[in-house]
Amino acid sequence: MQRAGFRCLAAIDFNTDAVTTLRQNLPDVPNVLERDLTTFSPKDLVPLISGQTIDVIVGGPPCQGFSHARRVDGSNYGVRMKADARRALYKEFLRYVDFFQPRVFVMENVLGLRWAAGGDYLTAVQREARELGKTAGKPGYRVHGQVEDSAQLGVPQKRHRQLIIGVRADLPGYFPHELLRANRARMRDVTLGEAIMDLPILRAGGGEDERDYDRGRRLSFLKEYGFNGRCYLYKVLEVAKAKKLMNHTARPHSDRDLRDFALLSEGESSAAAMRRGVKFEFPYDKSVFEDRFTRQSRFSRCSTIVAHLSKDGLMFIHPTQNRSITPREAARIQSFPDWFCFPAARTKSFRLIGNAVPPLISEAVGKTLAQFFSTPEENRPVTPYEAALRASSPPVEPQVPGSLASARERLGGLMRPTLRELRALPRDRFLSGWHALLWLFPELHPENALDHGKHRITEDSRIPEFSDRYARSGWPVSLVLIGREAWRRYRKGEIPDEAFYCAAAQRAGLESRRSIGLPASRT
Repeated sequence: MQRAGFRCLAAIDFNTDAVTTLRQNLPDVPNVLERDLTTFSPKDLVPLISGQTIDVIVGGPPCQGFSHARRVDGSNYGVRMKADARRALYKEFLRYVDFFQPRVFVMENVLGLRWAAGGDYLTAVQREARELGKTAGKPGYRVHGQVEDSAQLGVPQKRHRQLIIGVRADLPGYFPHELLRANRARMRDVTLGEAIMDLPILRAGGGEDERDYDRGRRLSFLKEYGFNGRCYLYKVLEVAKAKKLMNHTARPHSDRDLRDFALLSEGESSAAAMRRGVKFEFPYDKSVFEDRFTRQSRFSRCSTIVAHLSKDGLMFIHPTQNRSITPREAARIQSFPDWFCFPAARTKSFRLIGNAVPPLISEAVGKTLAQFFSTPEENRPVTPYEAALRASSPPVEPQVPGSLASARERLGGLMRPTLRELRALPRDRFLSGWHALLWLFPELHPENALDHGKHRITEDSRIPEFSDRYARSGWPVSLVLIGREAWRRYRKGEIPDEAFYCAAAQRAGLESRRSIGLPASRT
């Protein structure tokens, strides 16, 4: 976030190692606090930040209560789902959002948030965030979820994350549905080999917490991996700023495990090896082909780096060396620069690295936020994808209603009982109604038009037919077919970006509400 131009006023975590590590690496950040948010209130923070205005709050409530890895035993899924107090800690995050009323908040979690308790937690987070402060006359938030693929943002691993983004509902503009890649990560997608293969060779149990780089091995690496390897090494990992190589120590393994590791081909798991006839010394249950070991591949992205690395590294066997990866290798895979140091205790380092949001993802969030704040939606830069769509279809002028009566009439023209009837409408007529929808409901985000969840609620509305809504998305049930048809036309290229995310219609709707004294998120 700092690299993207933001100034951090406070950083809070209850984990001693996380706080100590941040303080040591980023000493210019004021107010790095070791606090438990269940007892440390927003009012306690106010005097520490001297009453300064908060534009953004970002955070990640604990993800273990939603982790896909814990679905196997029923801990996080289905009828055997076990109680886990960490699942409710998002409320403490939202408590800070409610108090400070930032322009935007960003909450990060694992994809498992979508499925835990049948999706009820994802619904609860979005509904509660949308309602923040409304009882006190505050505007609430325009909330949507989007899934990010870290590889698309320059991170060399298979890592998908759920973002929940809220923009204060009295502010116009739709937060972009695609994050902007950090400038320093504009090389092609990075492989595991390009991230770690310059590091000194180690045996299991070998290495030092502080040592010199192997310059000869680095030269060989640069010859083999060329431009992409050089860019990741120097622009992302910033090896030129690191005086010494830190945290490159390998954990020891038993002789039996090492012999089993040696039987794996590069990029192969133990389950796949057994299917081709390999027999391991580890006593597998042959009826289920338990997947205990995985040797990663230099030529693809790494598996998702997780905090479980603090317990063992069996799913992260080095591509060419007979050991599991080191904390420095894990940090590089997460996109941490080499000058960023972790505790000497390997277990603590792995836990911090696995729990972290990759810096390149955070920078992409910050860069996108900075552009969102500084550039009106209708004047923002055009992506190549959008340019191609515009070239293939005629330009579209926003069809902004001039009054509530006009907006209701136009939207009424789309209230067809079937998708077939909606699809038969000419584009201009459909867009007229779609822009009326955005005018009437500026608190909604088009991204949520296909993800409603299963629960319905009744909300106060001046227009009774829109009172029945979905709890997750906030969308009126009567408008679901319109949202689905808008997405179909958008994906086909019939509706370009600037018409689908029509900030002009949304802005006009907000201004209309202000002119008659209505809150931003009541229809």
